[in-house]
Amino acid sequence: MKTNSYFDIGANLTHESFDKDLITVIEEAKQNNVKKICITSTSIEDTRVSLKLLENDQNFFITTCGIHPHYADTFEESNIREIKELSEHPSVKAIGETGLDFNRNYSKKDNQILCFKSQIEVAQDLNLPLFLHQRDAHKDFMNCFSNIDLKVNAVVHCFTGEKEEFYEYLDKGFWIGFTGWICDPVRGKHMIDLIANMPLERIMIETDSPYLLPKNLKIKGRRNEPKFIVEVAKKIAKLQNKDLEEITKIFFENSQKFFNL
Repeated sequence: MKTNSYFDIGANLTHESFDKDLITVIEEAKQNNVKKICITSTSIEDTRVSLKLLENDQNFFITTCGIHPHYADTFEESNIREIKELSEHPSVKAIGETGLDFNRNYSKKDNQILCFKSQIEVAQDLNLPLFLHQRDAHKDFMNCFSNIDLKVNAVVHCFTGEKEEFYEYLDKGFWIGFTGWICDPVRGKHMIDLIANMPLERIMIETDSPYLLPKNLKIKGRRNEPKFIVEVAKKIAKLQNKDLEEITKIFFENSQKFFNL
């Protein structure tokens, strides 16, 4: 009997909500056929913690290294050196989470753009993929790539936008990550037609744990976990009218290709 294999390309396992039971969370993910997790880093310290987490299971975990736009106000040139040094670790497989977030504006827009462009350059220098965040900043986000011959893979993670943005990203050569957001009958409604008809060559799935718990799950609490990634795959399979095993195989192979594994 065949089993589906899942690759969660984005889980915030350094989040404090996992402090007390991370071992159990990881074990339950494995029991639910999660074969690989990319631990998302949002800061230099995050990456250091991630590297400690994966010490005992480097075949199961990879991680990113970068500075989230929320922390761009604290960005300094010395951070570039730190990112490069940490990225020498063989388990660091992408630069990020980096990008622009004009929804909450925890950091000034100019600082976000500077921080973002600096990390695009680092990814190019190190030949590592980019793990990207974009919220309410599409035009400025795309402008950051306007004069760049991008030679590395780049994924716009947790895509929640419109069809026009989606295809603009694909035209630029980007990959797309979908989360449990698409399982929300209200917030994900505008993406139904897009998901039903989109090409799958550069599509991946993620939980963004502990955030974005799939709304179809009737469980206590609001914490999302990697074991729930199957819900994202099921939703896409249903909308694409494809077998879950077929969909899962595509996403797993896409993820391996994206991270150059």
